[in-house]
Amino acid sequence: MMRRLLAAVFLLAAACARASGPAADLVYRNGVVYTVDGKDSVHRALAVRAGRIAHVGSDAGAMALAGKRTRVIDLHGRMLMPGLVDAHMHPQSGGSRLLNCSLDYQRLTVPQFQARIQACIDRDKAQPPDRPLLVVNWFQQGMEPAGAGTTAATLDALETDRPLIVRSSFGHSVQLNSRAIALAGIGRDTPDPVGGKIVRDAGGDATGLLEDAAQDLAMRFVPVLNAQENLAASGAALKAMRRQGITSFLDAWTDPETMSAFAALQRRGKLTARAHFAVLVDLDQGATPQRAVADLLRQQGQFDQGATRAAPSMQVRHAKLFMDGVIAAPAFTGAMLEPYLGNRGSAQQPDWQPGASKGPPSYFSAPALRSTLAELARARIDPHIHADGDRAVRESLDAIAALRARPEGKDVRPALAHAEIVDPADYPRFAQLGVAPVLSFQWAKPAPDTVGALRDYLGPARYARVEPQAVLQQAGARVAYGSDWPVDPLDAWFALKVAVTRSAAPDAGPEYAGRLTAQPGMTRAAVLRAATVDAAWTLRQEALTGSLEPGKLADLVVLDRNVLTVLEDDIARVKVLQTVVGGKVVYEARDLGRKPAQSGNGAGGCVIGC
Repeated sequence: MMRRLLAAVFLLAAACARASGPAADLVYRNGVVYTVDGKDSVHRALAVRAGRIAHVGSDAGAMALAGKRTRVIDLHGRMLMPGLVDAHMHPQSGGSRLLNCSLDYQRLTVPQFQARIQACIDRDKAQPPDRPLLVVNWFQQGMEPAGAGTTAATLDALETDRPLIVRSSFGHSVQLNSRAIALAGIGRDTPDPVGGKIVRDAGGDATGLLEDAAQDLAMRFVPVLNAQENLAASGAALKAMRRQGITSFLDAWTDPETMSAFAALQRRGKLTARAHFAVLVDLDQGATPQRAVADLLRQQGQFDQGATRAAPSMQVRHAKLFMDGVIAAPAFTGAMLEPYLGNRGSAQQPDWQPGASKGPPSYFSAPALRSTLAELARARIDPHIHADGDRAVRESLDAIAALRARPEGKDVRPALAHAEIVDPADYPRFAQLGVAPVLSFQWAKPAPDTVGALRDYLGPARYARVEPQAVLQQAGARVAYGSDWPVDPLDAWFALKVAVTRSAAPDAGPEYAGRLTAQPGMTRAAVLRAATVDAAWTLRQEALTGSLEPGKLADLVVLDRNVLTVLEDDIARVKVLQTVVGGKVVYEARDLGRKPAQSGNGAGGCVIGC
């Protein structure tokens, strides 16, 4: 009798719910629905209707919205959470690199480096001898043995007459062969460009290594992608994002060709993530802040598609500014408060002492930065500032403090990207000034680009402070995640695992075992918030996405395991089973419908705050 009564109540509730509106399009039941709402609520079920979340709560409540055409998905205890928001990436570059000659971020000896490039040359013999070959994803800091370098002679040994341009995965260095040096017109008297460096040997001759803005001397000869190639790169980038569960992104340095490609995909209904674009603003070649911002607004007028809606669209409401380069060796283009160290001893008996360099002058002077930020604020454009070294961070925060004192600066949402080292005096200023540090979590691990390229050159005290992700979050900063792809492979779940553990992958080798410094890792809840609702805040999208709450857009992912309870290292092994954007399934793995061998709830451990 009781079962009949409960069944009748359920049917009555379902009928009332359907009578109040159309049936749901999707219903998820029997899962771990992690909402990332203000209370970090966890529920069992969720319903989607007309691109928005219609219900978060019990199985019965969700099923009450089901109709004849509703797709009901039994999660079998798996985790459902908001889609990831990548607040700093370079999708067009990432997509195009999937199509290029690539060194795949591998740690290589010089002979292996040469062999990989020679293989690309041999596969591409139909190209004319004057067409440059671009090689990408070179893990410059990971050359083996530690400290191994390259020069033009390294590439001149290869069997080709073509100009060779090998680009570091960090995006701040290229290595040329002699043919490419000649093509770029680099001689003994060629001056360093503003914001860049031509590396030279003891005799004053160019080694072929170009840093930061000096790269343009060679990169301008790389054949530009045609419209079809740009379209292919955008499509490849979106495919990679879907498989990672990324539902919104910021292209942190865009151009009209990139936005044209994404707009073409959007018109065809193939834009599968919410696309935000930051237009580069610099003051090179006599540009003024007014002219630079006016050019940005022209691009906004051409490509911005208005308010966020259920179907993915494009928004152009950010500006990208560079304050410096990278703090890692051998570039040392990060702007530091104190000098980098140099070895005045030998390899066997090192003697690390302060050198003469604190990195280059900041790429924006203080007056120019303040003027540019004010102009952007008047145009209602949010600044996204690359600041890697502690001096670049401080000067950026100083300029933002001045901006906050102006009427037009009250509503700005500034972001500082990377912030790999921050002076402790500046930790609380992020929260005080409402500045979001957008951080690449995967860098907070022992690796050639931290242990080998930072430790000795910074000294123990500064090295102990690198990658201050949890420290900034504990100081009240709204930390957001940005992959910086293709500086690293697009592997968001590995990055989130590193944020928790500050450790490398198990196969990284014994020299990279353990944690990076004594700093704490972030809690799992803080990491997931940084990659969802807090990243959405930097895009002014948090009212619509980033958490699973009724009325918000249905941007969500289904995972094969519970990130909140699995072993820490297993976070890196998360597999996305389904990605949904605006209620539309854009990616689905074959095993979504299969019942897992064990419950996705995980055994033991805490649920929130671990």
